[in-house]
Amino acid sequence: MCLISRILNLKMSLNRRNWVKHGSNLKLVILVLWSVCYVGYGQFEDTNQFENPAVLPLVTQMVYRRLSNSTASLYREFGTRAKFCVKDPDDDWNKAFNFSTNLNFLSSCIQKTRGDIGRRICTAAEMKFYFNDFFSKSSNPSFLRPNGNCNLTSWVSGCEPGWACSVDPTQQVNLENYKDFPERTTNCMPCCEGFFCPRGLTCMIPCPLGAHCPLARLDKKTNLCVPYTYQLPPGRPNHTCGGANVWADVRTSSEVFCSAGSYCPTTTQKVPCDSGHYCRMGSTSEKPCFKLTSCNPKTANQNMHAFGVMIIAALSTILLIIYNCSDQILTTRERRQAKSREAAVKKAKAHQRWKAALGIAKRHVTETFSEKKTTHDGDTHKMLVSGYSSEIDSSVYSSPGIEDDAAAATAARRSKERASLEAEGKRVKEQKVKKSQSQIFKYAYDRIEKEKAMEQENKELTFSGIVNMATYSQMRKRPLMELSFENLTLTLKSSGKHLLRCVTGSMKPGRITAVMGPSGAGKTSLLSALAGKAVGCKLSGLILINGKQLSIHSYKKIIGFVPQDDIVHGNLTVEENLWFHAKCRLPAEKSKADKVLVVERIIDSLGLQAVRTSLVGTVEKRGISGGQRKRVNVGLEMVMEPSILFLDEPTSGLDSASSQLLLKALRHEALEGVNVCMVVHQPSYTLFGMFNDLVLLAKGGLTVYHGPVKQVEPYFSGLGIVVPERINPPDYYIDVLEGIVVSSSDSDVGYKELPQRWMLHKGYSVPLDMRRNNPAELAANPDVRNHPNANAEQTFLRELWGDVKSNFRLRRDKIRHNFVKSRDLSYRRTPTMWLQYKYFLGRIAKQRMREAKLQATDYLILLLAGACLGSLIKASDESFGAPGYTYTIIAVSLLCKIAALRSFSLDKLHYWRESASGMSSFACFLAKDTMDCFNTLVKPLVYLSMFYFFTNPRSTFFDNYIVLVCLVYCVTGIAYALAIFLHPGSAQLFSVLLPVVLTLVATQPKNSQVMRIIGDLCYPKWALEAFVIGNAQRYYGVWMITRCGSLMKSGYDINKWNLCIMILLFIGWVTRGIAFVGMLILQKK
Repeated sequence: MCLISRILNLKMSLNRRNWVKHGSNLKLVILVLWSVCYVGYGQFEDTNQFENPAVLPLVTQMVYRRLSNSTASLYREFGTRAKFCVKDPDDDWNKAFNFSTNLNFLSSCIQKTRGDIGRRICTAAEMKFYFNDFFSKSSNPSFLRPNGNCNLTSWVSGCEPGWACSVDPTQQVNLENYKDFPERTTNCMPCCEGFFCPRGLTCMIPCPLGAHCPLARLDKKTNLCVPYTYQLPPGRPNHTCGGANVWADVRTSSEVFCSAGSYCPTTTQKVPCDSGHYCRMGSTSEKPCFKLTSCNPKTANQNMHAFGVMIIAALSTILLIIYNCSDQILTTRERRQAKSREAAVKKAKAHQRWKAALGIAKRHVTETFSEKKTTHDGDTHKMLVSGYSSEIDSSVYSSPGIEDDAAAATAARRSKERASLEAEGKRVKEQKVKKSQSQIFKYAYDRIEKEKAMEQENKELTFSGIVNMATYSQMRKRPLMELSFENLTLTLKSSGKHLLRCVTGSMKPGRITAVMGPSGAGKTSLLSALAGKAVGCKLSGLILINGKQLSIHSYKKIIGFVPQDDIVHGNLTVEENLWFHAKCRLPAEKSKADKVLVVERIIDSLGLQAVRTSLVGTVEKRGISGGQRKRVNVGLEMVMEPSILFLDEPTSGLDSASSQLLLKALRHEALEGVNVCMVVHQPSYTLFGMFNDLVLLAKGGLTVYHGPVKQVEPYFSGLGIVVPERINPPDYYIDVLEGIVVSSSDSDVGYKELPQRWMLHKGYSVPLDMRRNNPAELAANPDVRNHPNANAEQTFLRELWGDVKSNFRLRRDKIRHNFVKSRDLSYRRTPTMWLQYKYFLGRIAKQRMREAKLQATDYLILLLAGACLGSLIKASDESFGAPGYTYTIIAVSLLCKIAALRSFSLDKLHYWRESASGMSSFACFLAKDTMDCFNTLVKPLVYLSMFYFFTNPRSTFFDNYIVLVCLVYCVTGIAYALAIFLHPGSAQLFSVLLPVVLTLVATQPKNSQVMRIIGDLCYPKWALEAFVIGNAQRYYGVWMITRCGSLMKSGYDINKWNLCIMILLFIGWVTRGIAFVGMLILQKK
């Protein structure tokens, strides 16, 4: 029917006139169609026609079409079942069974089988039977399960490896049949080249591309059919070696794979690799070697040692240049700024000297002219005379009130002069001449020199004049804040101990208040309570701001707090530290020129001109002196122009000259209405005289004195405590409060009664327990009344439970304190979060440039790690490079975590200080993370420049780079969390242990659901899966079974590469969020 139908179709297509013309070719067409119809069913008897070169290609194409249809449909079904290892079934089929470019092996088999090939090729059911056996974990691809053709009762020659049989001539074979096995027991013969015949199946399956399936030959020494590993069946002397017998993973059937150093364009042809090319195992073509690499003939990999040495040399040279010339850019820039600044200073001083000389000349001319001029205006003359006489009278008959009035007038005159300077500055600003750096410096130093001249003219001002000048309406720059407190009591929640008790007083703007007392008197506690930094304590009493009960946190933008420790960035210069705080904390509407003016004022007043461009220094690198560092620590708060300035022992560790210089700068701040409160330890007599008010505390946090410094000696003299001659008063009073010095016999007041005497002196109510109890008993145990059962013995468990509860309350209070929200009443609009982010980014960039030597060391270690691992661990085709990638994950995670710890471990104190002053925590965190993104992008490049070219995996450089970037991003976030939540030593220990432990857990066999869940929680599992998947995608053709077997054993899915990348990024994002929350809730203990 097939032949008749095709002939009829041919007749319809040819007209009667062309029938004779094409008659000569009609015989050939009929023969071809007849051959095609019967070859597929094995019903061709005239075998001599297959030697005809005109017939054979057409028959080959028809057979290949039927074979393609059966293998394609089978592969699609296989891809549906094996989705975890087949990403695109059609593409994988093309790379495995698309033989359209060369069908010689098929033509050869047609000739060998005399047209019987259709009866010998496996049907879809037989192929499915063979491939399904790989999904069984206990299967052996060399031994298939019994079937209808090969079982215990039927074992024909075709059941042996490398042999195949045909079906009965009368039986038709449908290659696309998925259900039935045809009976193949006749005409058994060796398998054709390009096909393999498994043991237990009597049919042929085409070998995939990348395989080499020639006929086997018998090795009489080993009695094996080489190049395969099967033997001839025993008891059959006439049996010969057949063709290929198995296609499985590379471990089981490596002999079928095209050998390394050669490539197989077809499954029957193997060509050695030429020089300058390399051929991996299972290759279908040769690949050219990279430039600067050598490839000998028949080589499997490139010889990249010379290339690697050149890369190491080049990168080492770059790193050495960075190491030795890291700070030259900043140094050159600072030198240029210094030249502009020095020129501006010289011009300003010369201009001020010229103005002073001009003023003297004008006054001389005016006085000379007024002496010669006759006075005709009697009223004016009388007014001048009366004014002159009043000045004489006030100078001769001076009284305190009159002196204050005169000083007030002088202060008002000075204020008006300074107001005129402000107006002049505004006019200059409106003219918009301050564009360049030199013009800004000129503007700033002109103002500074004018202010110095005014201060020189008015340095004889009394206190009341200073206050009037500070409160003059045109002069005032900052909001005035008076801080008063009544019955302030601070008690530890854990033990109930009083740190402060019944402290009452006030601190006024324009005055410097010193808080003094012996150790344990609660000086720092008083400062912390007033600044709103007392954590873990119960605070009672009233704290009033300008007479109103408001939260001190509402004014944190205009309140400065100088901690006892010098928390200054050591890898920044003095000017850079001050300038950063000025940009972030001064009002946003203030111009750059005015900010420069503020910074220059602070540098000049603190005496830091000589070291302004010097690095502050760290423990490892020497910088400025300790006294200069202390002044920089104070300058960070002065530069933001606060209204209240708290200082915790700013003069500790300073000599007398440095302390006086610091106090002069603070007095200059007080002139502008700043409320200065500072804790001092044993100041010198000169320094003591520079304070306005004194708060003297006794042990237990009780007030002994609070008032003007000038009145402290008369007050204690009235109690019979007189300071001996040549004794510093503050030292003597502290010795008295310590009980070291016994008061004179004229005094009937003991040092333990001084707090009660002060309360009675000021008319404050004395607590009941202080009136009832013996002073000696109160001093020994001031909290007896709070703990009536204190002497009762407690059990160990009760005491332990009490400690746990107190620690829990303390941590809870710290978290609440960090999240306290108050309405902003300072009305200062500081720069936005994004603008602060810009400032933080600039500061961190400078720090990283100065730490370029450390960065270069990190890169060099990564470079060496990549070279060592790449040279020691070769890429394994069987596991797709999994061992090398495992060690890569451990090495990169460990090195990048250790480096990322520095971002937050070393800057915790700086962050806590800056966040407490109102700077944006998110801007700080985001800037650090942004700067670390540079390392996130560069470090994988450095590592892969060695590792990739030494191992030379099949996956692309870009695929490996993307996975490694995501891995570094992930571990950097984990390092942030470790650095913030743990101490530096513990954080480093965990950074070393985590990569090793998590990688071991992730690579363990997932035999249970619990282990599978635990493995999914480990980031190395996703990084390793992404590496392996990226490499496995490059294995196709003959590698398909190896790929599926390896991925199934590891539990990986070839379609989840994007998921692995997203999970690594998600872990990095989550850990960064956890680290940021930790920054907000954790503070210095």
